[in-house]
Amino acid sequence: MDRVALFILMLGGLNWGSVGLFRFDFVSWAFGGPGAIVSRIVYILIALSAVWCISLFFRKNEIIESESHHVHHGSPGHAGRFD
Repeated sequence: MDRVALFILMLGGLNWGSVGLFRFDFVSWAFGGPGAIVSRIVYILIALSAVWCISLFFRKNEIIESESHHVHHGSPGHAGRFD
């Protein structure tokens, strides 16, 4: 879920960069204008992704700790390899 939210957020950021630099709203152009229901759904998904990604600031240690549990040190059959 984290990667999906980050991906959607990146697309939203690129869209806003396009608006700022070129005055071109790709989402609006692709889905029938800024008021079209599909455009509004995309904007809402981007906003929800941003809210989800806020939680990444508070889960950083949890992610690092979970990654360290996947490393096997000298266990039989792994010979110090990483998963």
